[in-house]
Amino acid sequence: MRELPRLHAEVRGEGPAVLFLHGFAGSARNWRPQLRALGGRYRTIAYDARGHARSEAPDEPAAYGTDELVADALRMLREAGAESAAWVGLSMGAAVALEVALRAPEAVRALVLASIPGGRGAARGISARAEAFADAIEHEGVEAAGARFAWGPGSGLDEKGAALVRQGFLEHPPHGLAHTLRGFLASWPPVAERRAELARIEAPALVVAGALDAASRGPSEALAAALPHARLELVEGAGHVVNLARPALFDRLLLSFLADAVG
Repeated sequence: MRELPRLHAEVRGEGPAVLFLHGFAGSARNWRPQLRALGGRYRTIAYDARGHARSEAPDEPAAYGTDELVADALRMLREAGAESAAWVGLSMGAAVALEVALRAPEAVRALVLASIPGGRGAARGISARAEAFADAIEHEGVEAAGARFAWGPGSGLDEKGAALVRQGFLEHPPHGLAHTLRGFLASWPPVAERRAELARIEAPALVVAGALDAASRGPSEALAAALPHARLELVEGAGHVVNLARPALFDRLLLSFLADAVG
């Protein structure tokens, strides 16, 4: 049996559980404005995904598939002493949260899905570049690959988001990033292929996209239409990292939704 990697987690506060999942090449640090905004009203759980930042990075490529990322998320929930939570995800994290809702609906009280990836076959965004990005990390190095794929032209990031992604990018182990790109993001199925199963999700959902995020806006609109209890919020002046580009507005949307969905 494969040993589970140690994952860095930050658990704070009391009240209904809210679990945060960051995007590719991010970390729990990306949620600091939201963790402050939720204050003592909720029990917040944020962690670094396997292969990222302060968490361990298994060597095996097979350790970075959908099954593994979903199992990690559910493990973090259990270790925080909660049976269910409101799940808040950005980009890759939103895709993982959606998978949790499909596979373990009893663990999901509500969903906040920001900047959802386009998925396999997308014309733009992280899924479209995943294989080439992984190759560049392995053959050119993390910094050169990041400059070409993560924060440069075509990334879907606004200026502030690009600076934040660049700042944190180099702390991640290269093999963890490459394996995550190939194992999860390159093959994650798009919304258009799974409307029937998405229609079975009963949890209330808030779908958020930056109005400037050309790669995620269309998939977010499709996702909001596919989920039976969802509403879409487009955030003006924001790109892909919407929670950091417009934190005050994102926090208001988040707090209002959580108050209605989980109390």
